[in-house]
Amino acid sequence: MERKHSVRVGLAIVGAAVVVATAITVPNGGSGRAVDLAAASELDKGALGVPHTDPPGTPPHRHDDPATKNLVSRAGFEEGAVDPTTAAERRASVSYVARERALPDPRLVRVRAYPERTAVPRTRYAMAGGCYTLQAPSGEYVVLDGSRAALADVAASRAARLYFKATRLGGYLLHTSGGVLAGGRGSVTVAAEPSKDADWTVRRDASSRFTFQSLGGDRFALSGATAFALRHATGGCTPYPEAGVDIVGNPHGGVTSYQEVRGYVDAHTHGMAFEFLGGKVHCGRPWHEYGAPYALVDCPDHELTQGKGAILESFLSGSFSHDPVGWPTFKDWPAPNSLTHEGTYYRWLERAWRGGQRLFVNLLVENNKLCQIYPLKRNSCDDMDSIRLQARDMYEFQDYVDAQFGGPGKGFYRIVRTPFEARKVINAGKMAVVMGIETSIPFGCTVKVVLGKDVPACTTAEIDANLDEMHELGVRQMELVNKFDNALAGVAGDPGEVGLLVNTANFLETLSFWQMEHCEPEDGLSHDNNQTVLPTLPEQDAIFGAILKLFGGNLPALPIYPEPDHCNKRGLTDLGKHLIRALAERQMIFDPDHMSVKARKASMDLIEKLGYPGVISSHSWSTPDTYPRIYEAGGFITPYAGDSTGFVDKWRKHVEWADPRYYWGIGFGADINGLGAQGNPRGVDVPNPVTYPFRGINGVKIKRQTAGKRVWDINRDGVAQYGLYPDWVQDLGKVADAQRRGQGRQIRDDMTRGAEAYLQMWERAVGIAPDSCRNPRLRKSVAAVNRLVDPGMTTVQVMRKVGQPFRRLGDSYGICARTEGDPRVMVTIELDPAGKVVRVR
Repeated sequence: MERKHSVRVGLAIVGAAVVVATAITVPNGGSGRAVDLAAASELDKGALGVPHTDPPGTPPHRHDDPATKNLVSRAGFEEGAVDPTTAAERRASVSYVARERALPDPRLVRVRAYPERTAVPRTRYAMAGGCYTLQAPSGEYVVLDGSRAALADVAASRAARLYFKATRLGGYLLHTSGGVLAGGRGSVTVAAEPSKDADWTVRRDASSRFTFQSLGGDRFALSGATAFALRHATGGCTPYPEAGVDIVGNPHGGVTSYQEVRGYVDAHTHGMAFEFLGGKVHCGRPWHEYGAPYALVDCPDHELTQGKGAILESFLSGSFSHDPVGWPTFKDWPAPNSLTHEGTYYRWLERAWRGGQRLFVNLLVENNKLCQIYPLKRNSCDDMDSIRLQARDMYEFQDYVDAQFGGPGKGFYRIVRTPFEARKVINAGKMAVVMGIETSIPFGCTVKVVLGKDVPACTTAEIDANLDEMHELGVRQMELVNKFDNALAGVAGDPGEVGLLVNTANFLETLSFWQMEHCEPEDGLSHDNNQTVLPTLPEQDAIFGAILKLFGGNLPALPIYPEPDHCNKRGLTDLGKHLIRALAERQMIFDPDHMSVKARKASMDLIEKLGYPGVISSHSWSTPDTYPRIYEAGGFITPYAGDSTGFVDKWRKHVEWADPRYYWGIGFGADINGLGAQGNPRGVDVPNPVTYPFRGINGVKIKRQTAGKRVWDINRDGVAQYGLYPDWVQDLGKVADAQRRGQGRQIRDDMTRGAEAYLQMWERAVGIAPDSCRNPRLRKSVAAVNRLVDPGMTTVQVMRKVGQPFRRLGDSYGICARTEGDPRVMVTIELDPAGKVVRVR
């Protein structure tokens, strides 16, 4: 009976995955029009997908791969294009960025990664990750007598060494070489596996002793003793199995809480994606109360067939089967193209933070129609139910990380709601986490096309109510669309075979296929993803035969599109305009990625009309007609990470678009856990590999990362999981240097300035004026500055009066002012350690 059930489940997965596996993927191709490649500069060619010169020894690889992860735009065009800016503008931008890099860097200090451990724990949280002995009031110590715990009158050196593995705030597994201590039937025994009986809630009593009660209901009691003194023990403990960080040296922070920051920024990742699409598509999760052996496991349906029945994983990875074993061997996953397996396990995030990452945008993600199609699920398919669940998960995850670091507020993962809070977090040496949304039907705003007319499923009042709820939850960044048209805007669509199937899912959601029409964009490239012009695919009948069988043959005829290029007729609706205005009113960051060209253009028209700088393209799902407009608005861009070779090309292209009125820095959008392919390795035999160990920001030493029996090397494994992003940044420098000597340092400098650039964009979004040095028209007279800035004012109050500082070094701010005889005078505002004004000079 069990075997028959397994077969039925497997067949259901096979049938549904034909739709799901392709509809929810990020990969894109596109036919694109032929252009005169001579018109594109060498910088353009690599970024636009045209063959370029790789560093000597780089293994053969494609720059036009179906995932388009190495193109400057994943949203429409493919090969070759004329840059929308002039050559003079590009040269000016490159010169400006060079001047930015020459500015003084803020002074950094080292901050303890973990709190200092005392001989006797001061709180019930302080034992996390430590080794302790337990002593009863009688003076006897807890010892292990075979498989049981007991009290014995022995010296402290002979007492049992117990490793405290935090399961939650104030909860622990007590780990020994033989297992974990568990309660039950009035005794404490050594159990091979964790359970509720082995998960102890610890409390500190008035005498500074500690009591233990398991989630199973038993007290830790030995010979009548129920409260124990704990003392830190050096040596003799068997640590709980866990993934390594493998970075030596404490993380960096600032000398003050308000100075300029340094660190990497990822503006697009899905850390809670284990909940999306019903919670059964994604394998593994970013944390588990019992650690890596329980968090880093394969999906049950993968395990049923020993990795051979994982249709979705096979389709995305291109491999028919995989080894389903995760911890401790990790033979086949995580890997850059293993897209259904967990990539943001907490220790991997910790390694990224220890290696220099300081700002992380976690996007709550869902697609209700695809969730409904997939046969296995444990969660609601409603987009907003899923987003609420993932938001709660983020706070639970923050608590779990806090538990590993010794108590509330002590972990590196800090959810922030303002740029000012984020700056304090980063300068304290931690990682600021911004909550965002990327979903196909936000706020229930789907649309049905009935008799040729749109019937939206939401109102402006419902949008406002939902947005207020999301703002209260902590959401600060948002996209309006993802894979499907909705009541807010049209989408860019997906190309090729993928486009056929996502388009079909779009029909199931909206009762309409994408309304793609022929277009001829002025710049030759800013169109939406080109659709297959039927009949062109020999696989077409088989693909749609499977879909028809799945849905009982009730699908309409496929649309017939004109010759490329294609643009979605659907643009930005009145509801979409209302939502953008509502985002600006609430000082939330708008991301136009995934929109149709028509919708994105209208969105940027509105952004410019509002004069709103809170705009970001987070993962290359915009087109080159928009990128310069985002920079000109005072926004920020993080290109899709992809391969290190491809990202270097994109970096060079974006340098040419930099706006000299705003602080320059760049980040990346990993899109990890979002079914987005990660960076492939360049190979171990290239002449310029990353050599281990190497030095990261402020001198930390970064070694090869380990987990269980697995050792990862960026040269061999690529970005297999999130912990390898510091290694990827190092590889960017290797690639850039090999192509143009000296650019390795430049790209790493620009990456370390990324977190500051994001923060300054966010400050402008909340109403702070741009700095007056880069913007001469904003300069006030010296007398006016002295009149506006008073002793005792906070840094935020100062900025609201005189705008963003040009210089934020240590305990002072510097802004440009003017006098009658000098149009640029640097005014220094001195601040105390709390960030309050002492004097102006």
